[in-house]
Amino acid sequence: MKIIIIGIGKVGYALAQSLQTEGHDITIIDNNLKVIEKVDNTLDVMPIKGNGFSTSTLLDAGCNDADFVITVTGKDEINMLCCLTAKKLGAKHTAARIRDPKYARELLLIKEDLGLDMVINPEEASADEIARLLTIPGAIKIQNFAKGRVRMMDFIVKEDMPIAGMQLKSIASIYNIPILIGAVTRQNELIIPNGDFKIEVGDSVFIIGKTADVYSFSKILSPNPTKVRNVMIVGGSKIAYYLARLLGQMHIKVKIIEKDEAICEVLAEDLPQALVINGDGTDGTLLHSEQLENVDGFISLTGSDEQNIISSILAKQASVQCIMTKMSKNHCSELTAPLGLDIIIKPQEIITNQILKFVRGQSIETLHRILGDEGEIIEFIAAEDDPIIGIPLSKLHLVPDVLIATIVRKNAVVIPSGNDSVQVGDRVLLITKSHINSFKDIVLSTGGLASELKNSIKKLGNVIGM
Repeated sequence: MKIIIIGIGKVGYALAQSLQTEGHDITIIDNNLKVIEKVDNTLDVMPIKGNGFSTSTLLDAGCNDADFVITVTGKDEINMLCCLTAKKLGAKHTAARIRDPKYARELLLIKEDLGLDMVINPEEASADEIARLLTIPGAIKIQNFAKGRVRMMDFIVKEDMPIAGMQLKSIASIYNIPILIGAVTRQNELIIPNGDFKIEVGDSVFIIGKTADVYSFSKILSPNPTKVRNVMIVGGSKIAYYLARLLGQMHIKVKIIEKDEAICEVLAEDLPQALVINGDGTDGTLLHSEQLENVDGFISLTGSDEQNIISSILAKQASVQCIMTKMSKNHCSELTAPLGLDIIIKPQEIITNQILKFVRGQSIETLHRILGDEGEIIEFIAAEDDPIIGIPLSKLHLVPDVLIATIVRKNAVVIPSGNDSVQVGDRVLLITKSHINSFKDIVLSTGGLASELKNSIKKLGNVIGM
């Protein structure tokens, strides 16, 4: 597909990097020469220096026959104008990053007028993920599927967890909770395990099942969880705004620490339910004076990875149970694991998942990447022409490293066995190491080129036999 990305900041660069690995034809537009040079040296894309809302620039980029135009500059107004212009010039689909809450509230009214097919709000999406993580103890990632009926939870195995050292088949027989351990990452390797696989301390384990069952299993991992009643947020960013609003609806007390006095005044006016404090979130004396050791959750959301790490270390030293750290740079996130900072929030990664789903087409309902882009958990809705309909799973010839994790049929959530089959209308979750766009991509072909090759080999054998 031909994709144009306008604005190459952290989100734009991450998008270009992910989309190029899937083989798309990527053109990027930015008016910063240094950014253009960096992209030209590091990515296999076509860079163009210019303004994304300029008709001539868009035409130079081939906007008139582009499949997607994605705008992620730092200004919402420019993003909307770029999409409006691109759609007028013939772009098939447009997506714009719109972060300002005042625009977000009006999107239903202006989305159609602007020709927007998708609205990107990394800050709001990040706030949603943080709020979900606060509901399940021990989780470092949570993703909902099948409209909330199925949940995926990722957690790090600790020494005191009862499943450490156990085989998967033993876990299933002992605890008798209908969940699936569908993937494990160990030392930066993605594993789709079988029943003999043994869980080790330090593994990152992905479990999938009915939402209530996943919660029940989480209580086995952390038998005495602390209910989150009060949270301290460092950094008065847009994520902090969206998060504080969500937590207020969940009846969780919020304290925000922000060193910019002007931002404090705005937050105090927009978030009357939150306590806003003007101060430095890396100042240990200030944090302790604000009762750091008594909070149930600590979330560092400043614009600096380094400051977020420092603040989170202070919270770790104060024995705060739930700590979340926002990271933008990949090299910084590699430093957090040895420090015991397991829950990392990456807005660009969250939004990249959403855009990849958007680009791949309407057949994909939900997409969650594992270990960067090493693997994926994907939700499809089965259609009549899909090649797996009505066939017992034990008789399907699937491509390597693909697992059918759950089947959701009406209100029933099934962890399938070999005798189960997919029916039309089912919501199906796949775990895979490949980039999958439809069910057709997971079934090994028995015809076409493979069949022709077999026939050719057979004919050659007959000739030799003569």
